[in-house]
Amino acid sequence: MHRAVQVDGRTTHYWEYGPAVGAEGRARNAPPATVLAVHGFRGDHHGLESVAAHLVAGHPSGVRVIVPDLPGFGTSDPLPTADLDAYVAWLDGFHSALGLDGDTVVLGHSFGSIVVAASVAAGLDTRLLVLVNPIAAPALQGPRAIGTAVAIAYYRLGARLPRALGLGLLRNRGIVRAMSIAMLKSADPTVRRWVHDQHDRYFSAFANRTSVLEAFRTSVTSDVSQFADRIAVPVLMVAAERDDITAVPEQRALASRLRDAELVVVPEVGHLVHYETPAAAAAAVLRRMADPAPGAPGRRKRASTPRRASATRRPTAPEGPNAPEGPNGGAADRTRRTGGDPS
Repeated sequence: MHRAVQVDGRTTHYWEYGPAVGAEGRARNAPPATVLAVHGFRGDHHGLESVAAHLVAGHPSGVRVIVPDLPGFGTSDPLPTADLDAYVAWLDGFHSALGLDGDTVVLGHSFGSIVVAASVAAGLDTRLLVLVNPIAAPALQGPRAIGTAVAIAYYRLGARLPRALGLGLLRNRGIVRAMSIAMLKSADPTVRRWVHDQHDRYFSAFANRTSVLEAFRTSVTSDVSQFADRIAVPVLMVAAERDDITAVPEQRALASRLRDAELVVVPEVGHLVHYETPAAAAAAVLRRMADPAPGAPGRRKRASTPRRASATRRPTAPEGPNAPEGPNGGAADRTRRTGGDPS
């Protein structure tokens, strides 16, 4: 279900998946839990629809999943300045505008992992923080520094050229396809066609050139490790064995710095866990959501020893493997064929 809300005078569009929700935003049959999920850079809510579908289908009594378009992406209004402080203020305002509380699970993918981690470190209340393909280490250091510098130059050029030329460069289908190919690990032709189609459709839905440049600069000058010492809530990290953006050793280093962290490593996949193996990610989240709340009797602190998740990537339908049929998810039969419980 598509909705919109005002946050500091700007419109944020968001989508709800799961149990039917009344006009005032309250579930008619109150679900046991809510998940607020924040997508990554240059994407929009579509990127997390498959994860949302598996969360909804896999929960025994139904879970409400809320996925906003980040400001400046999809159909949401841009921020005046797209720096990390502004994203944190926006998420806090969005959380409050929807009347969410500490029982809401907060999830972020890729750049979204930075936004949610910074927000929780700044005081956003949640019972569980979920980081999918988290950006666990600085992008401007180490082996990725050269590639990051090239990407910064690309976005700067796109912002400085005359408008038509700049937008043409930033939305160039060949460049978008090259980015998609670089991140995609599946060899299955149906999966590859679907992921490329998703990127073709939604990877260039940004409000303006300034917003995308500032957002990219924010994404490469920040990382989750900056906030590790200020995150006191339980954290579930869903990492990928072949992630070219943040390698598993860096994910382990981040997990070791967090007070209460569990690291699940999905094998044979890269930075597109949300597209290629959404069932594995959702299964890990649902398992942790079943844990007692922090401070409840019987709850024990999790070790940061990595777990491995199974990750079957067999396509489920020609129109899009692992994708929900509509805005409210569903497709339980697809879930059974595409998922894998953490082992």
